[in-house]
Amino acid sequence: MSKIGVGIIGASPLRPGWAVAAHLPALASLPDYELRAVATSSEASAKAAGDAYGVPAYSDPSLLIARPDVDLVVVTVRLAHHHALISQAVAAGKMVMSEWPLGVDIAQSTDIAARVTKTDLWTLIGLQARMAPSIRYARDLVEQGYVGKVLGTAIVGSGIAWTTVSDSAHTYMFDAQSNASLLSVPVMHAIDAMQFVVGDLTDVRATSAVRNPVIRLADTEQDIQSTTPDHLAIAATLESGAVASIFYRGGTSRGENFRWEINGSDGDLVLTSPVGNLQVLAPNLFGGRGEDAAVAPLDIPSEYDLGTGSLEGPGANVARLYAAFARDLRDGTPGATAPDFAHALRLHRTLDGIAHAAASGVAQTLGQGADHDAAMGIAGLRPG
Repeated sequence: MSKIGVGIIGASPLRPGWAVAAHLPALASLPDYELRAVATSSEASAKAAGDAYGVPAYSDPSLLIARPDVDLVVVTVRLAHHHALISQAVAAGKMVMSEWPLGVDIAQSTDIAARVTKTDLWTLIGLQARMAPSIRYARDLVEQGYVGKVLGTAIVGSGIAWTTVSDSAHTYMFDAQSNASLLSVPVMHAIDAMQFVVGDLTDVRATSAVRNPVIRLADTEQDIQSTTPDHLAIAATLESGAVASIFYRGGTSRGENFRWEINGSDGDLVLTSPVGNLQVLAPNLFGGRGEDAAVAPLDIPSEYDLGTGSLEGPGANVARLYAAFARDLRDGTPGATAPDFAHALRLHRTLDGIAHAAASGVAQTLGQGADHDAAMGIAGLRPG
């Protein structure tokens, strides 16, 4: 397979974000990919990007999308722009990688997935937490019976953002209408990993609250009002009947910022991280079973790294995601390992159900979208 030509929308070196921190190092570490172009939001940042990365750079993303040497368009901009950019790339016949969430809401996400089903285009969604070696190994240990029958699982995490101090560039995160929320970002990344390891949520109850209604913008010394919940608690059952709980708060904790326990009839697995955003950093894995009095660190076999080598930091899981996508392309198995837009739509339905449960106080039953997916022709198995 020849190299996959990549164009990244949202890779400004003047205001480095996730594309610069994670996508560029990830792609540079993989032989299957080659950066061909970038697009930013202004002429100044486009010039800086071209100088920094040595590729054509544009302030108009449509020029990047139109390039014949760009096979994969990577969308790493604010959620509000996802629908328009992805739709344009799909219409141009390009494969698309989009950061999660796919769309602002379930309607946009459904429309994007439906557009893709009318083509033979491959897609990739930025749910890279499941690619962490510790999480993939934990999934296999559960399937192999390490903990016995899964009885329950619990996650407690910190979302880093959605706290009392921010800056003017991130005011949109405190507007509930933007849906760039504690629930939609760190919580759903964690839930995707949870479902990957122990199975899907079914019946869900949830409660949320805006506990920090006033946010100070450090760069302007102004205060804004927040309408985005910064504390969220979810109680659910899994398809297996096991009990699940997820609690997230905004900001950070003086205690642990991420702890995930999987408790079974014969043993326990524990995953911890100093960062509550599970997609950013691979967690540490501990286990104990039988006569063990406590959990201890588990050695993770090297094959779980997916051949991404020694890359560390935020780009490591993103590199594993791209590596899995390239492998699926070579094998002709869309969505087999790397999650695609069909998977993203199913997770959006879970997101929508949790949001309704929190807003209404009424339990929601999830997993109702399979018939609709079949009717629309939205395929794709749960990535393995």
